[in-house]
Amino acid sequence: MGFVVGYILGFALGFGLMVGFARYQNTRSKSRTDLAAAVAALSRMTVQDSRKLLPDQFYPSWLVFSQRQKVNWLNHLIEKIWPYVDEAASEIIRSSVEPILEQYRPAVLASLKFSKLTLGTVAPQFTGFTIIEGEPKEIVMELDLQWDGNPNIVLDIKTRVGVALPIQVKNIGFTGVFRLIFKPLVDEIPCFGAVCYSLREKRNLDFTLKVVGGDISSIPGISTALEDTIRDAIEDSITWPVRKIIPIIPGDYSYLELKPVGILEVKLIEAKELTNKDVIGKSDPFAKIFIRPLRERTKTSKTKDNQINPIRNEHFEFEVEDVVTQNLTIKIYDDEGIQAAELIGCAQMPLRQLEPGKVKDVWLKLVKDLEIQRDNKNRGQVHLELLYCPMSSESAFMNPFDPDFRLTSLEKALKQVGDDGADEDPPKAASKKKDIIIRGVLSVTVMSAEELPTTDFMGKSDPFVVLTMKKSDQKNKTRVLNDTLNPVWNQTFDFVVEDGLHELLILEVYDHDTFGKEKMGRCIMTLTRAILEGEFTDIFHVDGTTKGKLNLHLKWTSQAIIK
Repeated sequence: MGFVVGYILGFALGFGLMVGFARYQNTRSKSRTDLAAAVAALSRMTVQDSRKLLPDQFYPSWLVFSQRQKVNWLNHLIEKIWPYVDEAASEIIRSSVEPILEQYRPAVLASLKFSKLTLGTVAPQFTGFTIIEGEPKEIVMELDLQWDGNPNIVLDIKTRVGVALPIQVKNIGFTGVFRLIFKPLVDEIPCFGAVCYSLREKRNLDFTLKVVGGDISSIPGISTALEDTIRDAIEDSITWPVRKIIPIIPGDYSYLELKPVGILEVKLIEAKELTNKDVIGKSDPFAKIFIRPLRERTKTSKTKDNQINPIRNEHFEFEVEDVVTQNLTIKIYDDEGIQAAELIGCAQMPLRQLEPGKVKDVWLKLVKDLEIQRDNKNRGQVHLELLYCPMSSESAFMNPFDPDFRLTSLEKALKQVGDDGADEDPPKAASKKKDIIIRGVLSVTVMSAEELPTTDFMGKSDPFVVLTMKKSDQKNKTRVLNDTLNPVWNQTFDFVVEDGLHELLILEVYDHDTFGKEKMGRCIMTLTRAILEGEFTDIFHVDGTTKGKLNLHLKWTSQAIIK
């Protein structure tokens, strides 16, 4: 009996083990099949698929998606032909850069020329390339380039006092992105008419200057002046949107050359909460604004002494060569007198975000560095008004609310078109624009306010608004409305304005108290939008409050006067 029971139990246990092992094998096989399918699906995922699964804010800072491909084959090719490239490129660089060096030559120098120019034996390395979507009849390629070269570059300089010095440029380190444009595409070998090349992005450029047989630091000011000259020459000769054209098939390629496509009107209205850089008192801020970082194209504002919330109302103009890729950059400095100015912060505005003929009012947050924005410190904000005006005569500025309305003198000034309809030279048009005075009547209707802050003990406020024209110092104010955070005034005020393009409207919101008044916040605006559009209604944030808003209606009746 025991033998039978043991036999049955052993058989059942063995059968159970076999069934369990079979099921384990099936489960393991299925999991491995599923894992292989998941790995295969993952290998087919694109960058776009990854970004759909996980938003950008959840990626670690060290993870970067790159669309650039390896070009080891090109590096091997460049190494082979570099001695011949050196000889050919050195002569091209000498003939093209020398005139630009002369153009930017510092005032302390009488002459500035190359005496030696070779690119050395170390070829640049291309670390990747990508194809950019462009127009139908062009191919745009961008190449990442790194060069730690050993060139032999010697500049012969002669000072105003007759001292001649040979200056050697050494230890050049460069990283950047070069852009090649093959355009136009044609049905003739090699299938494109010309090649345009340009330095699309200059990430890093380091070099040292040394007097052959001496020390350049022994001559005060020469080193800094030469370094600025070299950087300006690179910026003006090859940095995008400047492009060099190499014809491949004979033809007229003048349309590929760099030409202005429009004018950017910039009004620096105000700044707020600027970092105080002074130990005693407050900062003395001024601004430098540019699209291309060339000395003659950089505009500098006036210095506001001892202020961290300055009101400026300064106007600047800039030529735009490529509205798609160019940016407006503003840097705010603290004036230190005879010492070098100290940077408070900087900001950038892409021009592609501007609508032609449409006024854009923006607040830009200042950061420490435009390239590495990891500093969360509050450095302040700057208030700008921007208006991009294309030069094309086809882009007439129309009033968006009245298709049959055309501006007259102001439109011609902004469009840079003469009274006879022919295009004028930019300097003449700019001169004419300065002669135009926009005089008229501004009607401001203060309709209401919303979500004003609480200032009274009972949880309410007694708000009223003071309206001021800054240049002419005209003032008006609304009536006081008691115990409300959402007042409705519907009051209209008329201001006679003598120079609308240079006037500021300031609206300050106060809480009325028995023994005075308490300021809640303010709105500052130019009259440009009212002049262009004629009449509009909009909601404006009350600066100095968390959620406060003013509902305004502005109407402009103008009369242009030409001096």
